[in-house]
Amino acid sequence: MAADLVKRHVAVIATGTTPAALAAQAATTTIPIVFEVGSDPVLLGLVANLNRPGGNITGVTNLVVEITPKRLELLHELLPTVKVMALLLDPADRALAQTQTREVLSAAKNRGLELHVLNVRSDADYDAVFADLKRLRVGGLVIGAGSLFLRGLNKLAALTVRHAVPAIYVYRDFCVAGGLMSYGSDILDSYRFAGVYTGRVLKGENPAELPVVQATKFELVINLKTAKTLGLTIPNTLIGRADELIE
Repeated sequence: MAADLVKRHVAVIATGTTPAALAAQAATTTIPIVFEVGSDPVLLGLVANLNRPGGNITGVTNLVVEITPKRLELLHELLPTVKVMALLLDPADRALAQTQTREVLSAAKNRGLELHVLNVRSDADYDAVFADLKRLRVGGLVIGAGSLFLRGLNKLAALTVRHAVPAIYVYRDFCVAGGLMSYGSDILDSYRFAGVYTGRVLKGENPAELPVVQATKFELVINLKTAKTLGLTIPNTLIGRADELIE
């Protein structure tokens, strides 16, 4: 798809996932590219420097990967007696999966937690994964970043409640759909800014000189109704830090 866009001599390529950004980068070094990704674009190899990207590519990062260990920390704060946790990943999104696995395994070890990394490649895998969660006696689930889980957000929220698995995800919409907790930046705001950058490039600005925009605000959202359904009492420390409580 990226190669096809290059053949069409488009004025700019805007991407919304890490694989798409990497594919566009591999397809052209001349057509401007504006990305929206969930990890550090320097580590991904998309840009050489955040302040001066230096090539034909710039964009926005919401840093959802870097704060994945924080989501484990928040879930453990809610479930202090739970010793077995799981991290749900899409292995096809290799760059995100590898980074999240490394960071969360380290965070789990520091807290004395046993962490199982489970993979989902398509919607068809969910039933088997939730069966594994029960078999492994997992007490809390961190849902990783990635476009697969974003698309299946409503289904994931319903499954975590149906199987009584306390879970935390990146985006607020997970809690709106009935999920327990979310912690992350506003993806709509990230896409909006990527759109602004795309417009600026179309007006003639050089992506090499447009600094990569990084998310600076992260919101904690808790669904109190779901907590009650799961028989959980949210500690006052989390209540006080929550940006939004859904009742």
